[in-house]
Amino acid sequence: MNYQPFYQLMQQAGFSQWLDSLQPQIETILNPTRHGHLPEWLDILAALPNIAASSMDFNADVIRVGEAQDCDTETRAQLMDLLKKLHPWRKGPYQIHDIFIDTEWRSDWKWQRVKSHIADLTNRVVLDVGCGSGYHCWRMLGAGAKLVVGIDPTLLSIVQFQTMQHFTGQHPIAVLPIGIEHVPTQLQKFDSVFSMGVLYHRRSPIDHLLELRGCLRPGGELILETLVVDGDLGFSLVPKGRYANMRNVWFIPSCLTLESWLQRCGFDNVRLANVNTTSIQEQRSTEWMTLNSLSDCLNPNNSTLSIEGYPAPKRAIFIAERA
Repeated sequence: MNYQPFYQLMQQAGFSQWLDSLQPQIETILNPTRHGHLPEWLDILAALPNIAASSMDFNADVIRVGEAQDCDTETRAQLMDLLKKLHPWRKGPYQIHDIFIDTEWRSDWKWQRVKSHIADLTNRVVLDVGCGSGYHCWRMLGAGAKLVVGIDPTLLSIVQFQTMQHFTGQHPIAVLPIGIEHVPTQLQKFDSVFSMGVLYHRRSPIDHLLELRGCLRPGGELILETLVVDGDLGFSLVPKGRYANMRNVWFIPSCLTLESWLQRCGFDNVRLANVNTTSIQEQRSTEWMTLNSLSDCLNPNNSTLSIEGYPAPKRAIFIAERA
């Protein structure tokens, strides 16, 4: 994986100081001996056919690169086989040279809920925390962002993004194999910071909100999407064990509680943009993600409850600004 072209873009955008620590961190993380499947995934990247794309679209529900006529049937079959080996595909959908990758999540539905509430992304420098394979990063680029930095520590997601980038060519976008803990505190460089589907995985949600605030320039915008539950100010669900079959869920606040957390952490103009109960049409198993999905995590006799008896997943979007 060659990040050098993107490092140059980051340097031009004023991230020189961060690059001093970032480059050696990424070199260490991407050492093939540190992850059992990484050599296999890198071999898949190396085997991807070189196909010139006659068109591409980063501003539609399906992130698309190439057309059916850009390659022959044999090459497309080879590509399909390689893409299937990167299972499971969780965030999307994508279409690569007429191969439709029907991911577990209809991530375009979340983007539809978000996009009308956020500041115009034209010429903004954007950070997407916990971005997975980068679906929303591509949408941010398609919406006019000047530079999009996605971060996610899951190496399979990194390889999936690199697969897409193999066919799109270089653009001012990358998904880096790091977590937010690798981002310098009080960096204060980003115009917009997205954290979608991350807060409930953090053992300290307050620390996460402070980390997000530290990434933003003064006046910059936070877009926060997370699980919520019904309840009064101060209420937060702390699952005893798993929640909807997820092991690493720590705090699920009420909307009033989350609003108070954001204000306590130094955010102004906090507003609730959307609340939505996740449906089994938005998150489901497909041929590209054949493992258990949301329907397997709900009470079979009462879909308003998780399999453990907690309220079924409901998600809220908050918009706020760094004071």
